[in-house]
Amino acid sequence: MSDNEIKSPSNFIKQKIKDDIEKNINEGRVHTRFPPEPNGYLHIGHAKSICLNFGVASEFNGLCNLRFDDTNPSREEEEYVNAIIEDVKWLGFDWGERKHYASDYFDRLYDYAVQLIKDGKAFVCDLTPDEMREHRGTLTEPGKESPYRDRTVEENLELFEKMKAGEFDDGSRTLRAKIDMSSGNINMRDPVIYRIQRATHHMTGDKWCIYPMYDFTHCISDSIESITHSLCTLEFEDHRPLYDWFLDELNVFHPQQIEFARLNLSYMVMSKRKLLMLVHDGDVKGWDDPRMPTISGLRRRGYTPVSIRNFCDRIGVAKAESTVDIAMLEFCIREDLNKHAPRVMAVLNPLKVVITNYPDDKADELDAINNPEDPNAGTRKVPFSKVLYIERDDFMEDPPKKFFRLAPGREVRLRYAYFVTCIDIVKDSNGEITEIHCTYDPETRGGNAPDGPACRTGRRKVKATIHWVSAEHAVEGEVRLYNHLFIKENPEAGGDDFKSNMNPDSLEVLPACYMEPSLKDVQPGSRYQFERLGYFCVDPDSTAEKPVFNRTVTLRDTWAKLQKKM
Repeated sequence: MSDNEIKSPSNFIKQKIKDDIEKNINEGRVHTRFPPEPNGYLHIGHAKSICLNFGVASEFNGLCNLRFDDTNPSREEEEYVNAIIEDVKWLGFDWGERKHYASDYFDRLYDYAVQLIKDGKAFVCDLTPDEMREHRGTLTEPGKESPYRDRTVEENLELFEKMKAGEFDDGSRTLRAKIDMSSGNINMRDPVIYRIQRATHHMTGDKWCIYPMYDFTHCISDSIESITHSLCTLEFEDHRPLYDWFLDELNVFHPQQIEFARLNLSYMVMSKRKLLMLVHDGDVKGWDDPRMPTISGLRRRGYTPVSIRNFCDRIGVAKAESTVDIAMLEFCIREDLNKHAPRVMAVLNPLKVVITNYPDDKADELDAINNPEDPNAGTRKVPFSKVLYIERDDFMEDPPKKFFRLAPGREVRLRYAYFVTCIDIVKDSNGEITEIHCTYDPETRGGNAPDGPACRTGRRKVKATIHWVSAEHAVEGEVRLYNHLFIKENPEAGGDDFKSNMNPDSLEVLPACYMEPSLKDVQPGSRYQFERLGYFCVDPDSTAEKPVFNRTVTLRDTWAKLQKKM
């Protein structure tokens, strides 16, 4: 664990594992797994599960597998497999040689299904999906047994073999477990184990036309891999009796399933199905759009692995569902970047400034601090010349009483440079200000420092320091300002109508921004603090001719302020 990571607090899962170790259950072994479905990209909710599974395995000197639950080839793609591998590695976790696929076990799963048939615990059913739903019953009414439930073992074996051989149409038959149609748990009402589905599998090709269901596959895969603690989100709590039933009936190694609350984050959609809709409908620019809650989207936006791991540690593990304020995630990335991100100056909405008493052919080299939080970060040289750019918001022709930045006749401090005073304004034919003229005081060089010349002489004080960029030396680039993708804290409250809550102003593109020359040859993924503006990350769209920056997060820290009030 690095110096800027917090120690993961204890929780009920860790306590359960400690108790098992003390009782020598599983000979004291701890073996977990992270089992994603390769039908989409991972999001911040999956990061919580990744950190939990790999984290407890590491803490208790155990192992954690990466296993792909690839049992639905119609929705799975190799692209998703590769993206998942990249995301888990990027977060800082390593599964060693323990990368598995549920499809690795298809032959064994089939044999286990045959064993259930031979034991009279499974049967081939001819009911259609609609008929099966009608037979299933409700939460208050028991279901009805399938008319095919009493087929002989021999008939079921023959039919199941024909299903495997492709002699039946898709959806025409299923293999179902024979449990209890009157159970209060609907998952135990003769659930489907296998269905017919002709689809090319990314791993097994066209070898199979029948595929096992998740509930059957998951528990047996855990057993095959000798998993000791199968950590799942709360929606699988009602599936645990079925998990146990399959393992008990097959008389195989029996891991323990433990459920925890999934992560819900304000202003974000966490349903993979809905995220897929956003991507396919063109509402976002792909799975790695910086507005998405996907790990790849957060990475492109500028989030660091440490910040996400710290966030997952801070929110902890609970048994009850809750929603975490997105401000807490933003606090974690600010906390990390504040320690490590170099400070630079950039002007996003430029206004031209001419220093009238500065020589035309002169350029100063001023010392600027790279990161005051890092004593080893050092300094850099920033050029200063006659023509500068400042933020348009840092000047007002007729300022209100509490506006302390630049205005006619007013003096301000230029960061790392000089005191300047506005003496004139230039406007176009529409009355828009196109440039301002200032004079500078050469005796105030470095006057923004506590021991600068202006402070030492005590001649005068200014109430504002603003950033700037030398026009002659500036690098022109594009900046993308990202905001929440949704305007409501709980955008999923309306069900599939969640798109009505999308924020029309979630992205603002500023195509002509000016940055200090140290940003000329930036590399994608590099992170910076633009002084007074926020934290920014170089986007993969950047070119040598024009860098592109994504705003990761603003400087304002609402979570820290909230914590102080509590």
